Amino acid sequence: MPIQVAVCGPRATTDLLDTHAREVGKLLAQAGATLLCGGGTGVMAAAADGAFTAGGLVIGIRPDTDRTAICPGLTAVIYTNMGEARNSILIESADAVIVVGGSWGTLSELALAHRRGGIPVISLGGWTIHDETGTPIPISTAETPSAAVELALSEHH
Repeated sequence: MPIQVAVCGPRATTDLLDTHAREVGKLLAQAGATLLCGGGTGVMAAAADGAFTAGGLVIGIRPDTDRTAICPGLTAVIYTNMGEARNSILIESADAVIVVGGSWGTLSELALAHRRGGIPVISLGGWTIHDETGTPIPISTAETPSAAVELALSEHH
């Protein structure tokens, strides 16, 4: 079974985040990975577009049941009607997580991935987290989309 990589990021993005997410999606597809995302706008849409354009499999896990709210480029959609609780489904289904940028929803996905443990979690221009003592939480960081994908695929067990 191909590795499943969740790409998480904010709905409201910048050109740089969109470019990074699109490249991450493309590189994952070229590596034969299945891309999981929220299936909405922003980073989700850019990653989906990059993967789909490169011939990859893209699964959107939606918080709602609104068939008109999905982004282009999805191969399949799972409508959960669970709101933000769908973040748990997204993370539990992933073999690795790449976080592109940061938002509160993205932070929840990052926290769920870290709490789950045992899977690579890579931040590309996203959050850095410290525990209650100020010690950084170990999250791999990448400066480029190719480095993020390389880390996600190489750290996968």
